[in-house]
Amino acid sequence: MQETEAKFFVLDLDGIRMRLQILEAHLIQPRVLETNIRFDLPDCGLRSKGQVLRLRQDTEAKFTFKSGSTNLQGVLSRKEIEFVVDDFEKAKLFLEALGYQRLFYYEKYRTTYEFSECHIMLDELPYGNFVEIEGENVEVIREVADRLNIKWDKAIPTSYHILFDQLCAKHPELDPSDLSFSALNGKNITVEDIFIRAGDV
Repeated sequence: MQETEAKFFVLDLDGIRMRLQILEAHLIQPRVLETNIRFDLPDCGLRSKGQVLRLRQDTEAKFTFKSGSTNLQGVLSRKEIEFVVDDFEKAKLFLEALGYQRLFYYEKYRTTYEFSECHIMLDELPYGNFVEIEGENVEVIREVADRLNIKWDKAIPTSYHILFDQLCAKHPELDPSDLSFSALNGKNITVEDIFIRAGDV
């Protein structure tokens, strides 16, 4: 029930994947499309506290709650409660019946590996590619980043949602509630617009 992870923007996701294969990391979830809906009350009370209420669909549907996070050496740590639900649409209707509203919709392709007591997620978002490393503590996460030749000082201590908010501030034609591949298709947008540095160069 505790999520501890570091996130990195990368230019060469295939290079990271190859490095994981060389290290004989275990593939625990092949590439899958995730659709995510973040919910909040009309006053955005959850977001104002840094909390997340999310409904996700990949190979199954899941409810997730995340508390506000703490930042330690570029690693975000927060309480996470997650469980599987039988029906994505009914779960969505359930939240809406309680007064929750859609705050943010986002998509990504995710591939998940396990290595050295960590989960390594290769994430393909509409605005760029990222690696998330989740483990028990800062030390093991940093060791895995080193084994993947990812520079620790390039860790991004924020969420995909906040990164997209920063992108929308530079591109007012975007809908800040819709981070889907179709919404950004054909748009001349690069992750450099939000001034984050790649961890693999």
